[in-house]
Amino acid sequence: MAQEATARMKIRCPKEPLLAAVQTAAAVVPARSTKPVLTNIKFEANSNGTVISATDLEVGIRVELEGVETLAEGTVLLPSARLMAILRESAPSTVFEIHSDGSATVVKAPRSEFRLPVEDPLEFPTVAVFPTGPCFEIATPLMRELVRRTVFATDNESSRYALGGVLVELSSDGVIAVGTDGRRLAKMEGPCQVQGGEPIALQPIVPARAMSLVERSLGAADAPVHLALRADANEILVRTAGTTISARLVEGRFPRWRDVFPDRPDASKVQIVVGPLLAAVRQAAIVTSEQSKGVDFSFESGQLVLSGRSSESGESRVELPIDYTGEAVRIKLDPRFMADVLRVIDGGTAITVEITDPQSACVCRTDDGYGYVIMPLAAD
Repeated sequence: MAQEATARMKIRCPKEPLLAAVQTAAAVVPARSTKPVLTNIKFEANSNGTVISATDLEVGIRVELEGVETLAEGTVLLPSARLMAILRESAPSTVFEIHSDGSATVVKAPRSEFRLPVEDPLEFPTVAVFPTGPCFEIATPLMRELVRRTVFATDNESSRYALGGVLVELSSDGVIAVGTDGRRLAKMEGPCQVQGGEPIALQPIVPARAMSLVERSLGAADAPVHLALRADANEILVRTAGTTISARLVEGRFPRWRDVFPDRPDASKVQIVVGPLLAAVRQAAIVTSEQSKGVDFSFESGQLVLSGRSSESGESRVELPIDYTGEAVRIKLDPRFMADVLRVIDGGTAITVEITDPQSACVCRTDDGYGYVIMPLAAD
């Protein structure tokens, strides 16, 4: 039966939507695998349209193919790398026809034809479909910021597996995303809606790679994003416009992140525009090295002085005018950690920087629900 279904499948599609869908799916295809079937992309064509899917058994993706003409229903597997090469090397607006004749899967264009080996679609793992029932709905712009402003702070190399993911707290009160590597912590929050009933509050830890894939799948679409949890499979599913991403949850205990944002009424606070601050941080960091990576942030009356030094590269001093009238405070920070957060915020935005003393964390906040904590380095 599998061979018959495979032989019947036949679709026709222009290059551009086909390549876009394949590129999205190929993001989860492993370059090497003990299961060679995972290096393929699965095409499923039926009366509802054509869906392509891929998985590495940790993260899966289903992409609805746009602009496709279904000539015959069925399922085929195509090698991801070869299919990508065929599409990329073709001329713009080329219309492809994909079908299987039982002995080969054929990718055909007006002036080219490729016959690729047939593999059994039944050997390909099932990629989860977004479930019916209660789910959470998040606006696309907010979902993009939830990912961009947290995923960079995670640590995939840590032996504490939970640090390799983003904690996503979902409830009828809203959504909070948190990423940390133990030395800095990023938190973004905003509103969300409940759809289809009242789902239970969720606190899954989603792999950072899956979160980045969600961001890439958002595109420019205005359609909201939906999230649901398959508790029986320890899996979260995220549906964007035309794409469903499933990911096995990260195991482990996430740090008590709320303890990192203490109420500090005695903290000195100053608003600084992101663009000029990023430029100053990058300049001061020019002379730092792996051995001397810290930059001193000296908050003085009317100015912030950033200074770096290393025995190999010399010294730097950069002055940035700020509206600060409190007591002078100096704190040593890793400039990479400060630059990382400034890059994910619009350059014209003003952030509020909170400092107390050289030994306590530096906290950055924005007016749209974002918070970022950097632990200080030891002073020289």
